[in-house]
Amino acid sequence: MTNYNQHSMEENFNSFYENPDRVEEYIKMTEGYNGTSLYNELRKHLPRQSTLLELGMGPGTDLDVLAKDYAVTGSDYSMVFIDKYRLKQPNADLMQLDAVYVNTDRKFDAIYSNKVLHHLTLTQLEKSLLHQSERLNTNGIVFHTFWRGDDEEEIQGMLFRYYQKDELIDVFEMNYTILDCQIYTEMEKDDSILIIARVAD
Repeated sequence: MTNYNQHSMEENFNSFYENPDRVEEYIKMTEGYNGTSLYNELRKHLPRQSTLLELGMGPGTDLDVLAKDYAVTGSDYSMVFIDKYRLKQPNADLMQLDAVYVNTDRKFDAIYSNKVLHHLTLTQLEKSLLHQSERLNTNGIVFHTFWRGDDEEEIQGMLFRYYQKDELIDVFEMNYTILDCQIYTEMEKDDSILIIARVAD
């Protein structure tokens, strides 16, 4: 297990996908991904045509599908991802955002991420969730997925922090009411967790 100080982690998180070669590697790695089960869970809690912000859109795989039901805004810290997606979708609503600070004045009905916030330290995750709550409309929700596990590791300079269900619930309950939290399978049995929560009054 590796210990990370906050400053160095923010540098790693913010710069990792500024490298075009890493972006291409990531796009190839995620080809064929199917998030249908996640989208179905989201639809149970978020009415169609709601406004939705995706944090860490990457190549825009989820954003393309979410745009069929919602008024979506894509965001990423990496301008490489944003610029590549804009070539495909010139009229897309896109922003460069830091997932910790969610540095925008706009508000949304939902904030969504898929295997993005596990790159943050626990302290950064708590900070991110607080800032997300400030970017939500009344009764707004968050929908996030994480890898399930008990430790953290560094892969090519990027932090991967794994969580158990109870730990995530404790963190989210600081600012939200939990609507659903479930373990699911993405690559290996029960390797992932999704959590849906409504901003506290």
